[in-house]
Amino acid sequence: MAQASADPSNVETADPEESSPNMIVYRKVEDIITRMQDDKTGGVPIRTVKSFLSKIPSVVTGADIVQWLMKNLSIEDPAEAIHLGSLVAAQGYVFPISDHVLTLKDDGTFYRFQAPYFWPSNCWEPENTDYAIYLCKRTMQNKARLELADYEAENLARLQRAFARKWEFIFMQAEAQVKIDRKKDKTERKILDSQERAFWDVHRPVPGCVNTTEMDIRKCRRMKNPQKVKKSVYGVTEESQPQSPVHMPSQPVRKTTKEDFRKQITFLNMQIDRHCLKMSKVAESKEPSQQRVKRWGFSMDEVLKDPVGRDQFLRFLESEFSSENLRFWLAVQDLKKQPLQDVTTRVEEIWQEFLAPGAQSAINLDSHSYEKTSQNVKDPGRYTYEDAQEHIYKLMKSDSYARFLRSSAYQDLLLAKKKGKSLASKRLTGLMQSS
Repeated sequence: MAQASADPSNVETADPEESSPNMIVYRKVEDIITRMQDDKTGGVPIRTVKSFLSKIPSVVTGADIVQWLMKNLSIEDPAEAIHLGSLVAAQGYVFPISDHVLTLKDDGTFYRFQAPYFWPSNCWEPENTDYAIYLCKRTMQNKARLELADYEAENLARLQRAFARKWEFIFMQAEAQVKIDRKKDKTERKILDSQERAFWDVHRPVPGCVNTTEMDIRKCRRMKNPQKVKKSVYGVTEESQPQSPVHMPSQPVRKTTKEDFRKQITFLNMQIDRHCLKMSKVAESKEPSQQRVKRWGFSMDEVLKDPVGRDQFLRFLESEFSSENLRFWLAVQDLKKQPLQDVTTRVEEIWQEFLAPGAQSAINLDSHSYEKTSQNVKDPGRYTYEDAQEHIYKLMKSDSYARFLRSSAYQDLLLAKKKGKSLASKRLTGLMQSS
């Protein structure tokens, strides 16, 4: 990483024109982020929080960010501030320290600011070799917070097959990076690890999350400038060296033809295919790992953020004829991601299905939550059902979730994974003894 940042010529060559639409947006966002981090002008308070056995350095809360946006950008509606903050987070300027999903929540969730080195305005276009080095490096570090998620482990296996001939080189690069990291201060290393992880959450997002870099206007512009230098995150240069723009003959300007459009479409399709690696199908797997099943027992959040866990939880609730609570919770989550023009229609659909008198899948709300939600529906928005969703969440957590963990369905799945692991261990021991 130090090699890439030490060479300013790379940055200058790769920067698009300052007048490009993306760059204009990036500069505006970065101005807000800079002001947000400036203590002298009333920025967001950045602090170190004491945890049970350790300290969490350089964090801010989601509530603090939302309040700052409302105060300094003259935003009256909290929902608008949350939406703006989520758009900023989706580009990786701020990120949650304990989640791969880059959204902003108006609560006590801890967030951290991204290092300027990783800002999108540096025109990053990381290759799969960079991603392979990053994942390989994570496997060498014996830290629970750096353990690969299931989709990352699957991507690493696919990359290892794809780069079989140059894997030794990738491994050496990762090993060198680990040695450099170990010389750094513990607190600094913890912050840098989280910032690097957030960078890859933007460029290789969690399955199901929106990829903000996939259809980028900079990629469209690259067809007009095919000699543009691609930047490597870890200073790994490609074998082919691009020709210097100084020595390129000037090309006469000509009118765009149909053939040019066909080439652009072909180029964009190639870019989409190139990024297919990001959308792993591991989340659709019906046979989760033992570690994955165990995590469901940590908290209900672990079940809800895992697609397979949600599916198992929903099946359990359907067997007890009480699935309407989870279906309502999921419908509200989906509402928050809907385009603005579809929000009003979706709010009405959720009301008719779950809350209207005689609803087909009526949920049980207390009088206070029902009254507040009834008022919110008159002015529909993405967060109309926030209070009702919170009530249903607490209801599931105190009742349905506890029964799910005690259910035979969950226990059988847990025991099956333990048994499978034990059998594999015995086979390995037998093979070692026979040899």
